[in-house]
Amino acid sequence: MDLQDFLLRARVLRLYRQALRISSRAPSSARDELRQTLRQEMENNKNCNDKQRIRYLISEGLDRLKRLDEMLDMQGH
Repeated sequence: MDLQDFLLRARVLRLYRQALRISSRAPSSARDELRQTLRQEMENNKNCNDKQRIRYLISEGLDRLKRLDEMLDMQGH
């Protein structure tokens, strides 16, 4: 694993931890399903070795996470 791989892996793990923290603010009725979806998305892409695709997925994940965070803020969670 070179430095580039290490840094991408760190970004992915940071995104996952951030997603789990934000999911804890979701209503309890939706929390488990949300966490299951997060885990499934990570599992679906765990064998991806294309660095450009990984960067795209991180960007997409950050965007989706931002929208989820804003939605939870609007709902008062």
